[in-house]
Amino acid sequence: MSHLRQNIIRAGLETLYFSGAHLAMQPFVRGVGVILTLHHVRPHRRDAFQPNRLLEITPEFFAKLIRRLRRSGLDLISLDEMHRRMSARDFRKRFACISFDDGYRDVKQWAYPVLRDHEVPFALYIATSFADQIGELWWVALERVIAGQKRIGLVIDGEEIRFDCASPAEKREAFEQIYWWLRRRETEDEVRAAVRDLCARYGVDMKSICEELCMTWDEIAELAKDPLVTIGAHTVNHVMLKKTRESVARTELEMSRSVIEAAIGVRPQHLSYPVGDPTSVGEREVRLAGELGYKTAVTTFPGVLFAEHSQHLLELPRISINGDYQHMRYVRVLLSGSATAVWNRFRRVKAA
Repeated sequence: MSHLRQNIIRAGLETLYFSGAHLAMQPFVRGVGVILTLHHVRPHRRDAFQPNRLLEITPEFFAKLIRRLRRSGLDLISLDEMHRRMSARDFRKRFACISFDDGYRDVKQWAYPVLRDHEVPFALYIATSFADQIGELWWVALERVIAGQKRIGLVIDGEEIRFDCASPAEKREAFEQIYWWLRRRETEDEVRAAVRDLCARYGVDMKSICEELCMTWDEIAELAKDPLVTIGAHTVNHVMLKKTRESVARTELEMSRSVIEAAIGVRPQHLSYPVGDPTSVGEREVRLAGELGYKTAVTTFPGVLFAEHSQHLLELPRISINGDYQHMRYVRVLLSGSATAVWNRFRRVKAA
């Protein structure tokens, strides 16, 4: 995320909080519930270059978040209970669901003890190639390529482009340019091929990244024994489904569930679309999820849940707990629904 965009978002959150607008708006925009998105929970890294920092929060902030949720009066519920309430239109009490994407080991180490101690249900959406320890966390690989070099080259549109990346500022600029160029590629295959080429050139082993960061099946199975834990599907290869052929998208959605069932004896009923934004999720993906029998599916479209979402259970919005904004005042604004209401121009449902 560019520094300009970060500053704009931060200014908006600050304005809503210090003006008190979030409290004035809350009765009209808070909705019936909220699903929170998290990825990493781990101690702060001191590296000057951390372009993926938005995906991680510290254990201390996570503990504050859970205590805040417990004090807020929200019902902290599982995805199955959320599905029941939405389907039955049982909105007597506002609720929150906690969800983690990808299946990182630090969730088990740092987040799970807090959730267990506070008896908070939560969901783990598992990309099965990550649990198999063969997945490609290409955004992390890109960070590590740039972190380890003073200058890199990449073939872009048939031309070799050189990026200076000696200083942290140059590294951040190089990452932004390359990352968003990759995200604009028409197919997932183009993204993977470009990052594999970079890793081969500069000696970064993507498999070792997966082994380092992601839980194994044994670790996932251990967590899955706890009734607080819901295991959901997150495809096999963490692909941007909209950038794949329909046959590939269907296989990713179907096989991930089958692999999880074979590995730990749990058949997921809930899905998280990888990346989850409009470039990754559309009408086709929602249709496929329905045809395959998923009860719910979550996006990264920003928003709280309204009663109207009971008709859109396969394209539910979430609120991201972003590592760049680790302040409880921002959490208060986000939980109020005011920030996402403004972002969505006060549209309650954003359908694919």
